[in-house]
Amino acid sequence: MAEAQTHVFRVSLSPKVYRDFEILSAKNLYDLAGEIVRVFGFDFDHAFGFYSKLTGDVSGSPVKYELFADMGESEARSVKRTRIVEAFPTVGAKMTFLFDYGDNWQFRIEAIGQNRKEPGGKYPRLLKTIGEAPEQYPDPDDE
Repeated sequence: MAEAQTHVFRVSLSPKVYRDFEILSAKNLYDLAGEIVRVFGFDFDHAFGFYSKLTGDVSGSPVKYELFADMGESEARSVKRTRIVEAFPTVGAKMTFLFDYGDNWQFRIEAIGQNRKEPGGKYPRLLKTIGEAPEQYPDPDDE
């Protein structure tokens, strides 16, 4: 039955900059990370992780999923072997998505809905765009 389900997420950089999108629940966290990066117009070119802590030092989270685990470099759980439905089992589940450990892009991700997959529906799909995403690599001369 999980194959026929979707998750609706709100991913925010701030209360005024967020994206809502729907993705198949059976996809893995690597796919979810790629979609988050895509809907904000970033390049998917850095390591990342999902962390249960929403504030402070997220690397100390009791539950964490990291790309490094798939490379054998971390004790965290795998992003490639963990399905979205496992990491976000209920509506309201929240995590921090940390992208690019150097630039430290921290996104708040919340499961805001679960739906049945529409026959013939195309996923993932963007549902709402609020606010303008910052540049991933701002020109240092503009600062």
